Amino acid sequence: MVLVLELTVLLAAIALGARAGGVGMGLWGGVGLAVLVFGFGEAPGSIPGDVLLIILTVIMAASAMEAAGGIDFLVQVAARIIRKSPKHVTLIAPAVAYAFTFLSGTGHVFYPLLPVIYEVAMKGRVRPERPIAVATIASQQAVTASPVSAATAALIAILGPLGIGLPQILLICVPATMLGVLVAALIQTRIGVELEQDP
Repeated sequence: MVLVLELTVLLAAIALGARAGGVGMGLWGGVGLAVLVFGFGEAPGSIPGDVLLIILTVIMAASAMEAAGGIDFLVQVAARIIRKSPKHVTLIAPAVAYAFTFLSGTGHVFYPLLPVIYEVAMKGRVRPERPIAVATIASQQAVTASPVSAATAALIAILGPLGIGLPQILLICVPATMLGVLVAALIQTRIGVELEQDP
């Protein structure tokens, strides 16, 4: 019975935090933790210092790249690649979004590509939601597979004590996410009627 009550507190804190968004997520997480620790007598875990330092390092590297103009350069290169074949934008845009996010370790490189993808899709008479939907997913999948992302750094810190390192993580994440993006792009080429046939 106590486990059900603790689970209810946990889910309520997550729901209220998600509804509040932003800083509210952290606030409600803290409230839920306080209720579990002081109300139910649960022992709090230790602060994951190694994980926090790794994530901080990765974020600082991404910030330095952005401040030095690296993100802008990547966006210019990506835009040139996407513009080369407007008819195949549904396949090319996700591949470019994946590759550039994978290499940079941050999904922020993708946001400036959205207007480019829309423009190229309209020029190629392709439904814009097709490439935009898959490219958005591709960017987030690449974050989970990138060796320089905060997500991968957290996985290394968590799985390291179990003997699982970066090579094993990449051997699973890279092929799985690339295959998933490719299948999603192929399926998305058939979603909805063609632009010329859409009233």
